[in-house]
Amino acid sequence: MDEHRGTVTIPVGDVALPADLMLPAQPVGVVLFAHGSGSSRHSPRNVAVARTLHDRGLATVLVDLLSPAEDEVDARTAELRFDIGLLASRLAGIVDWLAVERPAGDVPIGLFGASTGAAAALVAAASRADRVGAVVSRGGRPDLAGAALAQVRTPTLLLVGGLDEEVITLNERALAELGEVGELRVVPGATHLFEEPGTLEQVAEQAGAWFTTKLR
Repeated sequence: MDEHRGTVTIPVGDVALPADLMLPAQPVGVVLFAHGSGSSRHSPRNVAVARTLHDRGLATVLVDLLSPAEDEVDARTAELRFDIGLLASRLAGIVDWLAVERPAGDVPIGLFGASTGAAAALVAAASRADRVGAVVSRGGRPDLAGAALAQVRTPTLLLVGGLDEEVITLNERALAELGEVGELRVVPGATHLFEEPGTLEQVAEQAGAWFTTKLR
């Protein structure tokens, strides 16, 4: 599949965020990734999932939600990586940029969130219900989305490792808040980071199927 890859700078408020954009020849949708605490757009797990999404014709945007200066502060204090409101507002701004600039064309937008990034993705989806068509959470903390959970109207898939018992419980509670738009699936034999053989591939396949089905 012919594709275009490049790094772009996305203006959001008073910051400019670096992002890796990968475009298949004729994308059927675009998926924006929100990485977890302490990670970056170079996260090998998210990059691996993004490759699988490309094979299904989905464009991907892997972005750092903190500016380089903020990242330096966060490396010392770890305070910004848990600022769900800040991260969600950045995601919402990038969703707006995708909808207006249309680097992937006039295609539907999905959000893929890992760990704390999943909470930010759900808050952003609640605030951009007209622009976000599907959400996938990998080993996420959707409970950190708080009151926004009950406001989500976007089809949301929660993927959790079968050995990640505490996070399963948190996702079950979040599912009750999401109601009929949510679905929880447990990947057998997987821990929080899906490092066991074949487990991340299952996440990527299920995410790809969810996005291609829900992004219409």
